Amino acid sequence: MLDIIKAAGWPIYPLIIASIIAVALIIERLIVLRKSKVIPERLLGEVLTLYKGKQITPELIDKIEANSPLGRVLAAGLRNDKSSRYVMKEAIEEAGSFVTHELGRFLNGLGTIATAAPLMGLFGTVVGMIEIFGSQSPSGSNPTALAQGISVALYNTGFGILIAVPALIFYRHFRAKVEGFVVEMEQAAIKLLDIAHGDRKA
Repeated sequence: MLDIIKAAGWPIYPLIIASIIAVALIIERLIVLRKSKVIPERLLGEVLTLYKGKQITPELIDKIEANSPLGRVLAAGLRNDKSSRYVMKEAIEEAGSFVTHELGRFLNGLGTIATAAPLMGLFGTVVGMIEIFGSQSPSGSNPTALAQGISVALYNTGFGILIAVPALIFYRHFRAKVEGFVVEMEQAAIKLLDIAHGDRKA
């Protein structure tokens, strides 16, 4: 591995840094964007049961809020359940907007790496080509410099693509996951809203 890095030359170092950042972001989002952490299976049912039983207290709302992103959205609605439907809906939407932002955190960074890595690899290719042309002279070419230039060009191009492909796959996967979570939270919030204002019973 060290021989490859040495052969790829200095342009590979920004790519290595980008790959480390991408791996860290992917691991962090895999841990955070688990359905059991974002939308606990029984939370909505338990909240609705407690609400219909008039057992909701400020302390319980705080616990619900700390439970999960879905809990934060439901807690915003519960704090405003005595207000008009419009006010309660606004509170839920504000909380939902904040939660959506939190769920999508770092995804733009991952998407940027997926886009930039091939360009960084291309930069390495250009550097390699410059070295190749620089090795040419009227008396002939320098085989060592020629080989070094080819190594820089090819290794950087390959490494850039190697970083970009998984980064792009995970970026799109996480985006789709966040969008799915947002839809589920919207449905749960609407159900709470309808029950609080007598539009539905279950």
